[in-house]
Amino acid sequence: MSTAADNHDRIRVQGARENNLKNVSVDIPKRRLTVFTGVSGSGKSSLVFATIAAESQRMINETYSAFLQGFMPTLARPDVDLLEGVTTAIIVDQERMGANSRSTVGTATDTNAMLRIVFSRLGQPHLGSPQAFAFNVPSVSGAGAVTMEKGGREVKERRSFTVTGGMCPRCEGMGKVNDIDLTQLYDDSRSLNEGALTIPGYTADGWGVRIFSGSGFLDADKPIRDYTTKELDDFLYHEPVKVKVGDINMTYEGLVPKVQKSFLSKDREAMQPHIRAFVDRAVTFTTCPECSGTRLNEGARSSRIGEVNIADACAMQISDLAEWVRTIDEPSVAPLLSGLQHTLDSFVEIGLGYLSLDRPAGTLSGGEAQRTKMIRHLGSSLTDVTYVFDEPTIGLHPHDIQSMNGLLLQLRDKGNTVLVVEHKPETIAIADHIVDLGPRAGTAGGEVCFEGTVDGLRGSGTLTGLHFDDRHTLKKSVRARTGALQIRGARTHNLRDVDVDVPTGVLAVITGVAGSGKSSLIHGSIAGRDGVVSVDQGAIRGSRRSNPATYTGLLEPIRKAFAKANGVKPALFSANSEGACPNCNGSGVIVTDLGMMASVTTTCEVCEGRRFDASVLDYHLNGRDISEVLGMSVDEALLYFSTGDSRTPAAQSILERLADVGLGYIRLGQPLNTLSGGERQRLKLATHMSEQGGVYILDEPTTGLHLADVEQLLGLLDRLVDSGKSVIVIEHHQAVMAHADWIIDIGPGAGHDGGTVVFEGTPSELVAERSTLTGEYLARYVGA
Repeated sequence: MSTAADNHDRIRVQGARENNLKNVSVDIPKRRLTVFTGVSGSGKSSLVFATIAAESQRMINETYSAFLQGFMPTLARPDVDLLEGVTTAIIVDQERMGANSRSTVGTATDTNAMLRIVFSRLGQPHLGSPQAFAFNVPSVSGAGAVTMEKGGREVKERRSFTVTGGMCPRCEGMGKVNDIDLTQLYDDSRSLNEGALTIPGYTADGWGVRIFSGSGFLDADKPIRDYTTKELDDFLYHEPVKVKVGDINMTYEGLVPKVQKSFLSKDREAMQPHIRAFVDRAVTFTTCPECSGTRLNEGARSSRIGEVNIADACAMQISDLAEWVRTIDEPSVAPLLSGLQHTLDSFVEIGLGYLSLDRPAGTLSGGEAQRTKMIRHLGSSLTDVTYVFDEPTIGLHPHDIQSMNGLLLQLRDKGNTVLVVEHKPETIAIADHIVDLGPRAGTAGGEVCFEGTVDGLRGSGTLTGLHFDDRHTLKKSVRARTGALQIRGARTHNLRDVDVDVPTGVLAVITGVAGSGKSSLIHGSIAGRDGVVSVDQGAIRGSRRSNPATYTGLLEPIRKAFAKANGVKPALFSANSEGACPNCNGSGVIVTDLGMMASVTTTCEVCEGRRFDASVLDYHLNGRDISEVLGMSVDEALLYFSTGDSRTPAAQSILERLADVGLGYIRLGQPLNTLSGGERQRLKLATHMSEQGGVYILDEPTTGLHLADVEQLLGLLDRLVDSGKSVIVIEHHQAVMAHADWIIDIGPGAGHDGGTVVFEGTPSELVAERSTLTGEYLARYVGA
């Protein structure tokens, strides 16, 4: 008997206009696996994340009380006419794990919490509550008199308390201690007023320095080298104390604790480049001598189950830890052990068995972070929810993609709707339904080009359909090396005393399964050397005021060209400086905060979203004002700045690099937060290409690239090598492997099953030998 409820078997989207979508209408079948394809920047994420998933989250948030909504991120309603049949969405994206230096794989997945309870119950000697094994909880004790009302009288009683924590007292649970090089903090031949402090942000007239000079502890006109011992101690190490500077109450403390709080409590990866450079210069980190980097105090390390303490358990590879947990036979904690067992097995199942629980969360790659987030959903008994994945195959070897595909199908078979944004043909091939967006990227995209099955896609004539069966062939001849970068005795992470020569003057590709030690080898041994430019997968940080023009430094020559042509100062042509529209402060939009309701963003009616003051738009360069120039695509701007009165060689060279990496379609003034993951990485690559280095290291540059764009990337890599550079690429994509001059394969497995060089030679030798997993999959790919 069918009822009206059975008709709701589709998610219907009508008139979606987020970012570059052009009134997109699409029906997505529920309880099926739908893959969204299309070139990078065609609108896949705008449809899946910014429209369907965003609306689902917004509606769920509205079910909470107004009080709770005040603490939650306010989500604006997506720009769409109609959304029907939306179910609860669980988003598993590529955002890196929070780069908090206290966060580890164990704390981020709650595995540590379960392990701590197991040790608090079974560890010998018995220490107390699970807090005794937590490296984020310090041991505290105190005593004193408390006043209470008893029987109508005030009574004083003596009370004492103790909290037994697991934090190592020396490094405060960080695992590392730092020594600060004082010569990098100040120039002792100058006085404070002469700008002695060389710390970023501490200018002679800024508040950072005014607290020191106005505190009364120091003579601001005396060179630091002439300070007495007392003055130097007050300057460097003084305890926090309230002082009055002018009419303002401030807290004065020594320079060293101030630097530690403001710079060293943040994770290095999360810092801006100039601050990171300062920290690298000024601070040396060494493993804490007291806890040997385990972050735990002696007490927590002394309690054992059998021969193993909690530090040993967290340092074990997760696949080994899962085996060890199986050996604990204790009925009193059986439910807890089975929960822990399930989580650890999920790590292994998803291909992360090579991690350890004490691995800092900030060091996980985007793909690893995404798979770590997936773990909590694998055993979930929820059904009829929508799982949304953003390229789940990122960072996966072709061998691991098979098991990832199995997991996606497993989620679907439990009765869930699975939506996947993906470029890899191996994952597109398992889809029940495909939505192909395009036809191109940016303003030339945002339309649905095809809906249907895999076979239908092949014959559809769309860009994805045409390239779906692309297979690159092995090169007939490879380039000859000009020299070699020697790596000797590499032991970072899981590497086992690796000796290898990475050839220069050629395209060298480093391959191996996820977790085999590729990044450890290259970033650990080559990245820091002189003349080496490393483009990693770290996210680009930028607000809605940042755009490709500001990020690449392109705005500088553009502003100067406008200023010169009009005889005014360059600051007028910056929307973040003097040229800003006074109504919206140069952001182009007015955001109205409505408390717990979603804030409303409207285009500024004074500048109509152009971000500049009207007077600035009266100045022209070759017939265009600054807002028109920022509205141009890279390709249009390249033509504009390379000819006629607006010819600007400095701008031209930056634009050529952007076009080189395949970003010809993005607009110069487009906010960075609207770019897709693949676009951001290529923007980074274009910026680094200007650096004068002989060796380029690229970490998975095909991330977020459509099959058609991979062709262009290979052309770019060839041009770099032909211009005399050495290019080292860490990569899983078989097209890049086939295109290499030299391959170094790390393995054979992940974690402690990897860490050795299992092959070095040309791609054709790798295919002929088929001695490694990579060789097998590459041979299959090229049809050998």
